[in-house]
Amino acid sequence: MVWHDEFEGSRLDSSKWVYVVGGDGFGNKELEYYTDLPRNLYLDGGMLVMKAIKEDYRGADGVGRGFTSARIHTLGKFSQAYGKFEARIKVPYGQGVWPAFWMMGEGAARWPDRGEIDIMENIGREPSTVHGTIHGPGYSGSKGIGAPFVLPPGQRFSDDFHIYAVEWEPNAIRWYVDGKQYQSVSPANLPAGTKWVYDHPFYLLLNLAVGGNWPGNPDATTSFPQMMVVDYVRVYQPVTSEVH
Repeated sequence: MVWHDEFEGSRLDSSKWVYVVGGDGFGNKELEYYTDLPRNLYLDGGMLVMKAIKEDYRGADGVGRGFTSARIHTLGKFSQAYGKFEARIKVPYGQGVWPAFWMMGEGAARWPDRGEIDIMENIGREPSTVHGTIHGPGYSGSKGIGAPFVLPPGQRFSDDFHIYAVEWEPNAIRWYVDGKQYQSVSPANLPAGTKWVYDHPFYLLLNLAVGGNWPGNPDATTSFPQMMVVDYVRVYQPVTSEVH
């Protein structure tokens, strides 16, 4: 293990994480304003809690939104190419709620040319399904390459914690839920003429979005506040093959 956060203590570790603050929709027409306020993100008993709240809020930039929530990343603090990246998370449940644990490629290139690895995404109308996806040049947005992991009938991801992970090698990325592999992607899976961009350091992100193009907006069935609870995030170095 080369990097981790167990979320012990009283406040988010600023040597590891950076708050994202803003409410511009983040390219997805999301409805939340991400803040650095304690009511939207706090540590409680060794857990990180991200809370989406239904409230009218106007940021210092003058943007007003009807929900607040939290988004953090490790850009400038930690990034790594290859290895195992995992988190133990309890996701919320509700139409229009969109928790995610993911990675973005470092560098000056615009999205999606620097790459994106979505380790876990869930949308509220699919309480028994999570998705693992990559986005890159020529295969981004709705054309991202991914697969779902579906729980047995009658089970929901919001009922308990689960461990979400990827193992990333130079020419392969594998996705796991609770140690069970459900997807593997390599350059052979890419559309013809597109480029594999998973050969440089990526940084980590955690966020709890509200609304947007993919999950749709909350409706009368959605209760607030909604909480994503993270027990830990752990990163392991790549396994290197021995040279004989």
